[in-house]
Amino acid sequence: MAKNNYFYGLGRRKTSTARVHLKSGSGDFVINEKTAGQYFSASPKLLSRLNVPFTALDLNPQKFAISVKVSGGGQASQLEAICLGVAKALIEVNPDYKATLKRSGLTGRDPRERERKKAGFRSARKKRQFTKR
Repeated sequence: MAKNNYFYGLGRRKTSTARVHLKSGSGDFVINEKTAGQYFSASPKLLSRLNVPFTALDLNPQKFAISVKVSGGGQASQLEAICLGVAKALIEVNPDYKATLKRSGLTGRDPRERERKKAGFRSARKKRQFTKR
């Protein structure tokens, strides 16, 4: 076990940042002082995707107590950041998990970001309406 009795993973997606603390325990999944069910109560589909790193490794998520601090972005990008943070923490638990998680596409950060608005344009790429006369 780590010297602090927990494993740490940092995940980012768009403007979301998730700091994940993973330790062996009761199976609690706490996100910003709320249970995962309360935090993602508006979208059950997102809630089901929280366990993707565990299912890729055939691990039981009930063996771990997971505490997450997440900020920024929307719920979908926060979920992706949490999944990346959990995957990185699991790699800290056992470095042999890295190959399996990489094959599942869970170890890399998604580099796509929002494109900024340019001067003279309405948005990032939309131009003003052209008038011929």
